[in-house]
Amino acid sequence: MEPTESDHESEQSAPSSRPSRIAVAGASGLIGTALTRALTDDGHEVVRLVRRAPRTKHEVRWDPKEGYVDRAGLAGCDALVNLAGAGIGDHRWTPAYKREIRDSRVLGTSTLAEAAASLDEPPRVFLSASAIGYYGDTGQRAVDESAPAGEGFLPSLCVEWEGAAAAAHEAGIRTVFARNGLVVARQGGAWGRMFPLFKAGLGGRLGNGRQYWSHISLHDAVAALRHLLDTESLAGPVNLTAPDPLTNREVTAAMGRVLHRPTLFTAPEPALRVVLGEMAGDVLGSQRVLPTRLLESGFSFAFPGIEDSIRAALR
Repeated sequence: MEPTESDHESEQSAPSSRPSRIAVAGASGLIGTALTRALTDDGHEVVRLVRRAPRTKHEVRWDPKEGYVDRAGLAGCDALVNLAGAGIGDHRWTPAYKREIRDSRVLGTSTLAEAAASLDEPPRVFLSASAIGYYGDTGQRAVDESAPAGEGFLPSLCVEWEGAAAAAHEAGIRTVFARNGLVVARQGGAWGRMFPLFKAGLGGRLGNGRQYWSHISLHDAVAALRHLLDTESLAGPVNLTAPDPLTNREVTAAMGRVLHRPTLFTAPEPALRVVLGEMAGDVLGSQRVLPTRLLESGFSFAFPGIEDSIRAALR
C-alpha cells in the first residue's frame, strides 16, 4: 500500500517531544502557515509576530521598518523563526520594489536578531530564512553550502540578509539560515502560479529549458525547518532543496505526466525579458543546488522526487 502524505507526517513531523514556545515572523506566508499549523498540531505554543494591534495572547506586535518589536512578548521563547519578506516574484523589479524586497528582509532580520540578543533569557535558536538565490547562476555546476555567493541582485540581497542576523550570532544564539529552494505547493509561490496554467494545458518550458530548478516539497520544507530547530549541531547556512535538482525541461515534463496535460507551450527568452524585466535573468538562470548539510545531519526526505512532490501538492 502506497504511503500517504499523512503517513510521512506521522513519521517525521514531530522531532521534539518537549512542548516549546516558538515565535514566528512571516507566519501568514506559504511556508509560515504550514509550519505554524504543524507546530501547533504537535502541542507547541506558537507566537505570531503581526504588524497590527495583537488580537490574542498568541500575537506580538512588530514593525520591521521602524526596528520595533514588543520584546516582552518574546520572553520565554525557546526559538525565534524569521520567514518574513516581500514576495520576490510578486511584482516587476522596479527600483522601489527592489528596495521593498531588500528592506523587508534585512531590516526585519536585524530587528529580530537585536531583540533576541537583548533578552535576559534569549532563545536557544534563531532560524532565519534565506534563499538559494545566494549562489546566483551556477549553470550546470552543482553547488552546496561551501560555495561562495554569486553576482547580481539576489546574491547580494542574500549576503546582506544573512549578515543582518549578526547580533544574534554574536550573543551566542545558535543562528541558522534556511536557504530555501523553489517550494512545490499549490497554495502559493511560483508553483502556485504554475499549477493553473498546466492544468489548463497551457504549461511549457521557459526559455531553452536547460536551466536547473532546485525544488523541495512543502511538506519537506516544513519538516526540514523543524529539523533545523531541533538539531543542535546545525548553525550557519543549510540548503533546503531536494537531493536531485532537475532542469526546467524535466520539471515541465513531470508536470505534464502527473496532470495528464500536454506541455507544448514555450515562453521564449526575449518575451520573458520584455514581460519580467530584470527578474527574467533569475527565472532563466540555472541553480543546481545540493542539500549537503541537511543530508549529513540525518534528515530524510519524504518526497525527494519531483513527481512525488507534485502529487503531494495536489493532495
